[in-house]
Amino acid sequence: MKRKIVSIVGRPNVGKSTLFNRIIRKREAIVDDAPGITRDRKAAPAEWESVPFMLVDTGGFIPGSSDVIDAGINRQVLQAIEESDVIIFLVDCETGITDVDDIVARTLRKSGRPVIPAVNKVDDERREADAAEFIRLGLGEPVLISAQAGRGVGDLLSDAVALLNAQPLSEPEIEPEIVKLAIVGKPNVGKSTFINRILGEERLLVTPIAGTTRDAVDVRINWQKKELILVDTAGLRKRSRINDQVEYYSNLRTHNAIEACDVACVFINADEGITMQDMAVIRAVVEARRGIVLAFNKWDLVKNDQEKIEKLNRDLDLRLQGLQFIPTQTMSCLTGTRVFKILDKAWKVAQERKKRIPSPELNNLIETLNRTYQPPAVQGKRVRIYYGTQTGDSPPKFAFFANHPNLLRDDYKRFLENSFRKTFGFEGVPISFVFRKK
Repeated sequence: MKRKIVSIVGRPNVGKSTLFNRIIRKREAIVDDAPGITRDRKAAPAEWESVPFMLVDTGGFIPGSSDVIDAGINRQVLQAIEESDVIIFLVDCETGITDVDDIVARTLRKSGRPVIPAVNKVDDERREADAAEFIRLGLGEPVLISAQAGRGVGDLLSDAVALLNAQPLSEPEIEPEIVKLAIVGKPNVGKSTFINRILGEERLLVTPIAGTTRDAVDVRINWQKKELILVDTAGLRKRSRINDQVEYYSNLRTHNAIEACDVACVFINADEGITMQDMAVIRAVVEARRGIVLAFNKWDLVKNDQEKIEKLNRDLDLRLQGLQFIPTQTMSCLTGTRVFKILDKAWKVAQERKKRIPSPELNNLIETLNRTYQPPAVQGKRVRIYYGTQTGDSPPKFAFFANHPNLLRDDYKRFLENSFRKTFGFEGVPISFVFRKK
């Protein structure tokens, strides 16, 4: 059952993200006193009075602005208005009605969508008299709320679900298998452009300015009868270059998106090659034990330059030592070349990550290795692995039992992992081996 959409709309810094977080009961959207923090539409499932809906947070609407970021946000807000079943128009009791509020109200009246005006920052009864003027917006009697304290938010939601005219679900929604794919990388490598190209629309704000994306934004798609959630993230920077609170939280949300995803697609600028910052992102994904795919974007700038191709191949050989299990894909968001191959590889990695190896098959491999290349003797003691078993999946974990597990050398452990991958696959999947005493 497709959930109906409730969008929160208003000018900058009226508390839209605070209200969004309050309704979904999570600190999902970044909240800061500076205007312009929210730039892309951010959606999350919500429910009130047994009525499920999708709640959408939008950026601050600034009509007529010539700034490239503001203009992009405005397009996002107008798109959200068009797609909404109900709109919450949020205004600020402390500042009163502004010229921008009037313009937004006129835009909403023309949209033909059901609108609930909500006056925020009405923290107590003394503020209620100040909120009376908002009736002048011509959208009906406003609901008085405090998103920070939660005052009046229940009444607001009751009005919203009444307008949705939805019935309580008689049966729970049956969720198909969903793969959560985080799009990560350093700033300005084409992450948002990739998602827009997949969707065929400007769903996410894209500009040449590095750092345009501030928050992690989820977009759900159905591709070849497969359900994926694409998570656009802010560009990961070195900690030494994080110079304000918003960037700090953007970085934190990106790391959280990595921890929460099934597969992370690390975007790399093919024209630059693999940088130290790219390697830091790759290591962050591997350490989190998420599935991983490397996407070399901007291939249109490289494909006819043999020198750059050779340099990229050298980078792969040099920098990915010990990480050869990571699949790579060249593509171009600008031209659309091979963008959907990224989804194909990510889906396959997600399936590999859930794979389980029956103990007899695993022990057949151990027996074969013991016959062909036993662990080297250490301190005069012969080391032997007796058997192994899988102890977990997503991410996959394996336990091996030996007579002297503490004497197993690192080179043999690498040999064991290489042999294991050659036999069982697990492409794009970091795996964990533990060695225990029998």
